[in-house]
Amino acid sequence: MTFYRKTELPNGLRIISEEIPHLRSVAVGVWVVSGSRYEAAEVAGVSHFLEHLLFKGTERRSAREIAQAMDAVGGQLNAFTGKEYTCFYAKVLDQHLPLALDLLADMLLCSRMDAADIQKEKGVIVEEIKLYEDTPDELVHDLFTQAVWERHPLGRAILGTAQTVEGLSGEAIGEYYRCRYAPGNMVVAAAGHLNHDRLVEEVARLFEGFRRPTVRPQVQPPRNQSGVLVRPKDTEQVHLCLGTPGVSHDDAARYPLHILNTILGGGSSSRFFQEIREERGLAYSVYSYETTYKDTGLFTVYAGMSPRYVREVVDIITRELEAVRREGIRPEELARAKEQLKGNLVLGLESSSSRMSRLGRQELCLRQVESPDEVIAAIDAVELDQVRELAASLLRPEELALAAIGPVPKELDLPGMLRPC
Repeated sequence: MTFYRKTELPNGLRIISEEIPHLRSVAVGVWVVSGSRYEAAEVAGVSHFLEHLLFKGTERRSAREIAQAMDAVGGQLNAFTGKEYTCFYAKVLDQHLPLALDLLADMLLCSRMDAADIQKEKGVIVEEIKLYEDTPDELVHDLFTQAVWERHPLGRAILGTAQTVEGLSGEAIGEYYRCRYAPGNMVVAAAGHLNHDRLVEEVARLFEGFRRPTVRPQVQPPRNQSGVLVRPKDTEQVHLCLGTPGVSHDDAARYPLHILNTILGGGSSSRFFQEIREERGLAYSVYSYETTYKDTGLFTVYAGMSPRYVREVVDIITRELEAVRREGIRPEELARAKEQLKGNLVLGLESSSSRMSRLGRQELCLRQVESPDEVIAAIDAVELDQVRELAASLLRPEELALAAIGPVPKELDLPGMLRPC
């Protein structure tokens, strides 16, 4: 039996929901095919800028009134922009779902996009960019994507640059909005104490008359490149990302990669955490993670360490990657990783927000949603040979890239260190 329900309105807007009767909350989000991947270089950051701008007031409500309406019912209203989608979401008590939907529809369909607001928000986002530049442990992840995909939109920062943000015109923002914010590019996802039929009725009423041609984004997969990108910065630590291209949203290899990532850097029992932090005391923060997109992905290891430990940490990471590539993983590691992943999945679904996010993201990106039971079955089905074969194809030394921010010692031969003996 399907654990969710889905309805498509005549205008192409999709509505997907999961009813969770024992909760008192409802999380609802409007997911849009709008992200930095779809931007021309000269308007880099426009997706994120538009996300900000839609909170600045509508024909019915000022920015203050939008905030007050949600605060008055103890709810949460926010948004975020990624490389392939933007999400506007709210979480409220069940009786306030109509208000949350009304606010979201009002913002998305009736934003004033006032010239004064645009100018003011440019200053806010430029300050956000400066703040990000002052956070090297976050910035290094963008630097890493640039190292792998330098000449592709996926390699650009979601925020854009101060220059591109300041150069955005009202006309360019409006044109991008009309192109991306069309019913066929949008999904309304909700989870919690709700009734699907009433949800559809309310969304249909609020989005009545919303007609706009759906422009499917034409994208090219990036060309991967290896190598080293270093940004010198006067910081106490060197922040470093090292990794390779990964797999896409729907690649069957994503499940073996979940296992591999968990074993290498997915928790406090992982190889990198135990060797680099617990055994040698070289770093406080060290972990690995996967990122997937519609046609590609990344596998990344992060570590922050004193400059004198850079060589040792990079050596440990590259040696461990090479060992897994050549020898695979042990049966007991596979068993532990499976249980860890299944536990993380189930525990992560104990809120309406996480369930809504899962529905919205999968429906928008894949047009299908895997049930938790299907995911657990896929994890259980992963075999040792599948992980070994993935590691052998993914973790090749010639594919490795590295990005670092901080006082990297000049005498280090980082490119040479990526080629283990």
